Amino acid sequence: MKTKILSLMLAALMLVSLLAACGKPSDENQDNPPPENGGEQSNQPENSGENTPSVEDPAEESYDGKLVFDRPMELSYAKCFSVDYYKGGYKLASTSDGTKMLIVPEGMSVPADAPEGAIVLQQPVNNIMVASTPVTSLINAIGALDAISLTTYDADSWYIDSVKNAITGGSLTYVGDYKAPDYEKITAAGSTLAFYSTMLTEDVAAQLDALGVDVVLDQSADEEHPLARVEWAKLYGAIFNKEAEAEALFNSQAAYIDEISKSENTGKTVAIFYITSKGALYARNADDYMAKMIDLAGGKYALPDVGVGESGTVKMEFEAFYDGAKDADYIIYVWSLGGKPETLEDFLGRADILSEMKAVKEGSVWCTTPDFFQIQDTIGSMVNDIHLMLEADESTDALTFLRRLK
Repeated sequence: MKTKILSLMLAALMLVSLLAACGKPSDENQDNPPPENGGEQSNQPENSGENTPSVEDPAEESYDGKLVFDRPMELSYAKCFSVDYYKGGYKLASTSDGTKMLIVPEGMSVPADAPEGAIVLQQPVNNIMVASTPVTSLINAIGALDAISLTTYDADSWYIDSVKNAITGGSLTYVGDYKAPDYEKITAAGSTLAFYSTMLTEDVAAQLDALGVDVVLDQSADEEHPLARVEWAKLYGAIFNKEAEAEALFNSQAAYIDEISKSENTGKTVAIFYITSKGALYARNADDYMAKMIDLAGGKYALPDVGVGESGTVKMEFEAFYDGAKDADYIIYVWSLGGKPETLEDFLGRADILSEMKAVKEGSVWCTTPDFFQIQDTIGSMVNDIHLMLEADESTDALTFLRRLK
């Protein structure tokens, strides 16, 4: 009898222990809680924080076809575009004209709730057409030049060696001027995406639309701060999964400005202008990015009251320009737009009145290099050159993007 009672007690004790064990989570479950949204548990390590998580992770596959907001892209200066990141590697890029691009990671499906009217870009994004040298420079600088297959500038127009070589090597095709591209070549190439500057004409836009080519306007020229133009590289970084490269590019250019800001303003004035082949003089407006580059470099723009609130250039009568800029300490002449003078004599041949300017008399006339407007990725370095110009002695004749006319 005692033996039977003892057996019953032992059985009861084992049952209680078993029930207690079932109610307690295992160490494995404590270290690896189930993922959100009811997805299956993953044995993969936590996401490292990269912008484009691998879709091979089951936790990421659970977001396939869904738009679950994660975070916005951090921007320092740019105001004319934004990028939002979503779970699973989706991205939504927007520009200030209302254009939206839904970037879908490779191997993932297009979400049913994609924003209405958004251009859907299925990664990898390639075989695109770019009708802007600054945009090309940014894409090239982040290592995505091979995504471009069509350009509206021929090999002789380029000063970026890698772009020129791509054209001569056949991997990049010239399809005619941006105002009148060869639509047959565009159709034959099968390109369905084009990046243009805001100089896109209505007739070209209509033709590209008829061919089924989505057009995105790069609006970096509308940005207020010069470095914002470089920061547009982050938009292209998101499209081509080159965020790290774009961030590094921007930081390298911003570093020049940060270093210059530690110096005192020189107080020296700089005039920026050019004269066309027909004899018309154009000066940069006071709120143009080049005038702001002077300020960032530690100088002052010589025409602070011309074109206030405007970017770009303004046509001026020679007498009015002379009255405002005659005492400028320096002249920066826009070489590629103004007759391409090789010597100071060539420059003075543009107009007799130029010889009376202070900068001319003191030998402080500088020209931009031919590639000045193509390489938007180097704006910080350009500002640094202006800073070096303001501090240069007579022995300095050439910088990276500026050269003295003699």
